[in-house]
Amino acid sequence: MKNARQTEIMDIIRTTEVETQEQLLAQLRKRGFNATQATISRDIKELRLVKEMTGQGQYRYALSEHKSPKTLDLRLRNIFKEGVLSVDLAQNLVVVKTMPGLASAACSALDGMDIPGMVGSLAGDDTGILIMQDNSAAQQFRGEVHKLLKN
Repeated sequence: MKNARQTEIMDIIRTTEVETQEQLLAQLRKRGFNATQATISRDIKELRLVKEMTGQGQYRYALSEHKSPKTLDLRLRNIFKEGVLSVDLAQNLVVVKTMPGLASAACSALDGMDIPGMVGSLAGDDTGILIMQDNSAAQQFRGEVHKLLKN
C-alpha cells in the first residue's frame, strides 16, 4: 500500500501543481487512496520532496535534486555498516538482521534504491525481509550485500 501510494504521489506532483499537503491528500483521495495528513507528511519526507517556486510566484512540491544514486548508495552503506548484523536467504526472501530499532531504516534505504529483482520489503524492529522476484535475484543481492559489509 505504501509503495503504491508513494508512486501515486510522484505521479501527482509530476502532473499537477500541488502547493499544500491538504491538496496532495485531496488528489490522493480522488484516486482512491485513503491516508492521513501525518502519513502524507512522512511520505513527503521519505520521497525527499521539496517545495520549489513556480513561474507564478507560488510554491509546488517537486522531487529534490539531491536524491541521487550516489547519495542513496552512501546512505545504504552507512546504515548497513553501522546496523546490519547478518543477511541470509530463504528461497526468494532475503532476511536482514539488524541491531534493535534499525530494520525499518535499512528497509527504507533499500526501498529507495533501484534494486534489480526487488519487489518490496517488510520491516520489524530488528529484522527486515526483502521480497525478491526469484531465488536467483535473492542470491545475487545477498552476494552484493556481503561485499558491501566487507568494505
